[in-house]
Amino acid sequence: MQQRPAELSVLIPPNSAKELSKSHRARSVGIGRAHAKAILLGEHAVVYGAPALALPIPQLTATASAGWSPHSPDGPRDMSLTMTGSASRPMVTQASESLRRLTAEFRATTGVSDRLHLDMIIDCAIPPGRGLGSSAACARAVVLALADLFDRQVSRTTVFDLVQTAENVTHGRASGVDAMAVGAAAPLLFRAGETQELPVGCEGLFIIADSGVEGRTKDAVSLLREGFLRHPGSQESFVRKASQLTDEARHLLAAGRPEEFGSRLTDYHALLRTAGLSIDRIDMLVEAALAAGGLGAKMTGGGMGGCIIALTRSWQASEVTRKLHEAGAVQTWVLPLRGLADDAS
Repeated sequence: MQQRPAELSVLIPPNSAKELSKSHRARSVGIGRAHAKAILLGEHAVVYGAPALALPIPQLTATASAGWSPHSPDGPRDMSLTMTGSASRPMVTQASESLRRLTAEFRATTGVSDRLHLDMIIDCAIPPGRGLGSSAACARAVVLALADLFDRQVSRTTVFDLVQTAENVTHGRASGVDAMAVGAAAPLLFRAGETQELPVGCEGLFIIADSGVEGRTKDAVSLLREGFLRHPGSQESFVRKASQLTDEARHLLAAGRPEEFGSRLTDYHALLRTAGLSIDRIDMLVEAALAAGGLGAKMTGGGMGGCIIALTRSWQASEVTRKLHEAGAVQTWVLPLRGLADDAS
């Protein structure tokens, strides 16, 4: 049973400076933050070398607090984890394993030799299993909290590598898109491990709708891989089509052609649905967004549940949102394109 915040033990620094590494003095508490993300196009294909487009979702955040525990380590474990927000018990168990691995890697990478027990508290407003980067955001927040706690300067590359350590435990083979996007200030083009800011020349709104069904990324990845093995040539066809749609979409987004950009979103959803990666609830939300006047809509993330993302003109957003809730969306969020364009400039 999770502790309520009021029941958490007070975080205190070690009693003796001798317990700290000689070259650094640690703070009593370190804080780190990250945010959610959404994939516009490129899911799954990005693992096979195709490009992907990703958006930051700044209103959904994860904050980590790292401090010293007054208790001794319990056997080989040297970190305690408490998660607040909507995390389920299985998610906390899974996160505990990946973040413990991340913490050990952080110590090794940054030369922290102290073996003092740590208390890690994560407050995550990003719903898990929805393709919004919850696990990557928590991991990034933890890396930054540890860097703050131990007074270490960590490069962008080091942060990425450490987040990937946790993501590979959580999801298996992680593409790296989430690890990059949860720290981005602007939309990104991700290709072959490299990123660049994505120009946005359109006006309108992205609406993200939560189906209420937890996605199963590992199952979706396995399903797609098995399909590729059963049907020779299908992997090349899938990656080629995904790359074409993604490349076209990024140019249309930059050129200010929202209707054509929206059609690429819908076409990409059809590609994922044909591969068996969607579910009825997701398809219903996509159809509801389009029927209400949306310019395009698709699932976002690993699939088998999770969220959809729809593009709409600003004056149609209320109707699209209403229809999404009528079709079963449990919550929605809005990202204005103008704001994204300003951030990217």
